[in-house]
Amino acid sequence: MGMMSTDERAVAVIMVGGPTKGTRFRPLSLNIPKPLFPLAGQPMVHHPISACKKIPNLAQIYLVGFYEEREFALYVSSISNELKVPVKYLKEDKPHGSAGGLYNFRDLIMEDNPSHIFLLNCDVCCSFPLPEMLEAHKRYGGMGTILVIKVSPDTADQFGELVADPNTNELLHYTEKPETFVSDRINCGVYVFTPEIFTAIQGVSSQRKDRANLRRQSSFEALQSATRSLPAEYVRLDQDILSPLAGKKQLYTYETMDFWEQIKTPGMSLKCSGLYLSLFQYNSPHLLTEGDGTRSATTIGDVYVHPSAKVHPTAKIGPNVSISANARIGAGVRLINCIILDDVEIKENAVVIHSIVGWKCSIGRWSRVQAVGDHNAKLGVTILGEAVNVEDEVVVINCIVLPNKTLNVSVQQEIIL
Repeated sequence: MGMMSTDERAVAVIMVGGPTKGTRFRPLSLNIPKPLFPLAGQPMVHHPISACKKIPNLAQIYLVGFYEEREFALYVSSISNELKVPVKYLKEDKPHGSAGGLYNFRDLIMEDNPSHIFLLNCDVCCSFPLPEMLEAHKRYGGMGTILVIKVSPDTADQFGELVADPNTNELLHYTEKPETFVSDRINCGVYVFTPEIFTAIQGVSSQRKDRANLRRQSSFEALQSATRSLPAEYVRLDQDILSPLAGKKQLYTYETMDFWEQIKTPGMSLKCSGLYLSLFQYNSPHLLTEGDGTRSATTIGDVYVHPSAKVHPTAKIGPNVSISANARIGAGVRLINCIILDDVEIKENAVVIHSIVGWKCSIGRWSRVQAVGDHNAKLGVTILGEAVNVEDEVVVINCIVLPNKTLNVSVQQEIIL
């Protein structure tokens, strides 16, 4: 291949965070790295990865984070085989910020000589319209394109708010979590860049070094403030790259009309599991189960059942239910808006609503495990950690139960340690 080749090639980088990041995701993250927690029956990171598969001329997918490599080794090799795209896990040695993390691995990322680099965050849930973004990005001719969505003005301030030119879609102004209302368009945490992004990140880094040198040569008070400044290699995408480059014809926006959520808590993961199940209707209908109660259980709405799970034909399941490997669902069981993880047993006539039932749990006959179903409230979704045993005829409402507990009396509105 000569230097004159106009071959387009893309590489995707998915930020997966680390064990200190998923603390709000306990007790579920006690067992498994948050990015591998199943939503709609597939690991969380599987959804952005399978979206990347649709990018034309994709050479490589990198997962970047702070987890130990062994925690991702199995998943990475199986998904590489399944998608026929090389997926590699790269462990960061220390926090570099999202842009710094990208820069840290620039040699690997540029190895395939890509014309475009996608950057995605694992803990956002959306339809990841990557090929469409790429098309728009090429039309704009800028250095980067940001996926954005319109939200209700009262929630916008929790995110990065941005203002774009309504005609050209150029990013004009960017503020991370502003004090006052700026815009109802927010940053979705999904980007496509040209390799020039590395020059921009390097620019921020060397500016920092210069400033630090200046400070060292000047007065004592400046020295004190120097200890507060960020390390040169720590570069944040939003404050250090997006804000300063806004309005310079370098960055553009692409608006998604679908859904977008951040997966910060177990409650939100249940909502996002439902969003991904609804997406399966369009992109993976073979993953959804349908039954009418004759040979297999009656299903309502979107339901995923792992092929190894056993569900009694008299059970009634859905909407928004996913059932993982080797689960056993007994006669007359009713499941609504819930995630049932591996090796769970739910005995006859039990009811589970607005809940996540952890690995190896057992739910007794005629028991109820339920919640109000508010995905944002702390106890709005009931969570059973691993190997919780709910005995027969016990009612559990709006609770979080840590692993290995046995519940033989009914409980509500409690965190059971």
